Amino acid sequence: MAPKPSEFSVSRRQLLKGGSALGLGAMVSGVAPAWANPWGRTSGYSQGVEHGPEISLVIRREDIDIAGQFARPISINGSSPGPMVRLKEGQDAVIKVTNLLDEPTSIHWHGIILPPEMDGVPGISFAGIAPGETFTYRFPVTQSGTYWYHSHSGLQEQEGHAGPLIIDSATPEAFTYDREHVLLLTDWTFEDPKSVFRNLKTMEGYYNYQERTVADFFADVRRGGWVDTIESRSMWAEMRMSSRDIADVTGSTYTYLLNGHSPEENWSALFKRGETVRLRVVNGSAMSYFDLRIPGLKMTVVAADGQPVQPVEVDEFRIAVAEAYDVLVTPEDDKAYTIFAEAMDRSGYARATLAPRPGMEAPVPERRQIADRGMEAMGAHAGMDHSKMTGMDHSQMAGMDHSQMAGMDHSQMAGMDHSQMAGMDHSKMAGMDHSKMAGMDHSKMAGMDHSKMAGMDHSKMAGMDHSKMAGMDHSKMAGMDHSQMAGMDHSQMAGMDHSKMTGLQADAAQGGMLMAGAAQQGARYDQAGIGLDQSLRRVLVYQDLKAYSPWPDRRGPMREMELHLTGNMERYMWSFDGKKFSEVNGPIHFHKDERLRLILINDTMMEHPIHLHGMWMELENGHGDLIPRKHTLNVKPGERVSALITADAEGSWAFHCHLLYHMDAGMFRVVKVS
Repeated sequence: MAPKPSEFSVSRRQLLKGGSALGLGAMVSGVAPAWANPWGRTSGYSQGVEHGPEISLVIRREDIDIAGQFARPISINGSSPGPMVRLKEGQDAVIKVTNLLDEPTSIHWHGIILPPEMDGVPGISFAGIAPGETFTYRFPVTQSGTYWYHSHSGLQEQEGHAGPLIIDSATPEAFTYDREHVLLLTDWTFEDPKSVFRNLKTMEGYYNYQERTVADFFADVRRGGWVDTIESRSMWAEMRMSSRDIADVTGSTYTYLLNGHSPEENWSALFKRGETVRLRVVNGSAMSYFDLRIPGLKMTVVAADGQPVQPVEVDEFRIAVAEAYDVLVTPEDDKAYTIFAEAMDRSGYARATLAPRPGMEAPVPERRQIADRGMEAMGAHAGMDHSKMTGMDHSQMAGMDHSQMAGMDHSQMAGMDHSQMAGMDHSKMAGMDHSKMAGMDHSKMAGMDHSKMAGMDHSKMAGMDHSKMAGMDHSKMAGMDHSQMAGMDHSQMAGMDHSKMTGLQADAAQGGMLMAGAAQQGARYDQAGIGLDQSLRRVLVYQDLKAYSPWPDRRGPMREMELHLTGNMERYMWSFDGKKFSEVNGPIHFHKDERLRLILINDTMMEHPIHLHGMWMELENGHGDLIPRKHTLNVKPGERVSALITADAEGSWAFHCHLLYHMDAGMFRVVKVS
């Protein structure tokens, strides 16, 4: 028999009750968060929700049943994921966080604009929260929307240290609805997260159990012929990669959870027939992308990363790690619907049921076949003969012993002591000399010798003769250290006058830069990504995102800064501009109140969700004054993405890939605004 609302709330609730100001008290065995109740929110509910402006949170470990197995994740106020934190625009939030762990911890308020000392990144904005201590976050709430919070200490995010953060608008929103549900997607492993990281360092594809088979080979021959098939297989073999390297960590170790529930538990979200239901979807996973759809229901996207966008009706959307989307659905029929969040690599899924009554279920779609990278990712390495790039010979790079990282000595960063993490002493790892990696000299890759590709002889492309481009002769650039290049100000670099590049002149502005809001050549905003067929169903793409209204700062960029996303899957080393965080000399510098364009170029074969703390990034997707504002940008392999930034937040801010193990392996920088 299905529980009544009150019965459900009592049985699932894991709040810390007690008389102390910290909210300490007796606990029973932890379960899923109480805010994830099937009735959702209509006029208001309190179970499992911590309402502002003054909130107390207690962090500890809890005995919790996850997917039918005993686990001991990090809990917040007695549940994992943690309680919903609910604030209101215009409040002055006061959030007291007590650490009852035996290790330092922290909370980062993801996507929230606040003072740098309240941002929650140990070693950057504050010292962290030591065991037994209480830290009080104080910040004005200047925005509204759907966000989340998580630890920025070590690998705690992988251990359940996360929860939803909802900020109610002080003014009426652009859309209306009758009921809302929060859908928090996470990935849980029963392995020690440090062990997962060591395994990734040990063997490329350690968690990939979906490699190509003999049957796949002959199927490829039937489709493309012997020559193309052999050539493709040889190319991937030379690169020591698999065309099915879609996700670093897969369902072979992950259980994919929705609101803390496994697929078998079938968490339910209820509705009344004819209601408009708002689904606030947050990807709070450590490493997993999800493709979410509700078979039989259209979804109308109304917000991205907490910010309103003009409505877009879709059948499916891909949500990168750390992204958030708000969608509206209106079920007209008296039946159940499956909320199906399939992992990008098809190794598993999270699911829930949207239903008019408890206990109802709907068919679960079959998982789609894993896709192949094929040639999709090859554009990432065009013109990148790594043997000729000074600074990319990783055998010359000081190891990854994080205790040697200037300014980021994790032994001094509460909760971030990587020197104690087995497998993190990169000085024990063979280097990353790309000149010795078969297949990375692109001059030897069939079809990749640019000298033989018509139109690709750069010596004949106006403005593209790199030998004539001041500052672009990589042999003269010590380690590609962009900190030595005046902010990569392309207006000062001969040969980088975009107005002289064929195909860009129509969008070029005075000074050689593209007009504000224009998409970069190499951006693929109209593509949904690998494994999604836009001919079968309407899939959300970045090109669809259009701001509801213009943002106040409509200045064009004063300068451009270019960053390459770099790494090596075999060694599991990730970086910006070929340099891990341990090897950079100081922060990336933004000038106070300047308007700049940040260009991200993905030179790897993997997707990267790039997150900037403390400031918005306005995605230049071609919509002019209505380009969308985001806190996380997903960059596909080989893609060139740009964003406008108003550097109005003085202080030091984290800037990193939000794939947890990529960040930990070195794809991390500090941005200083002064």
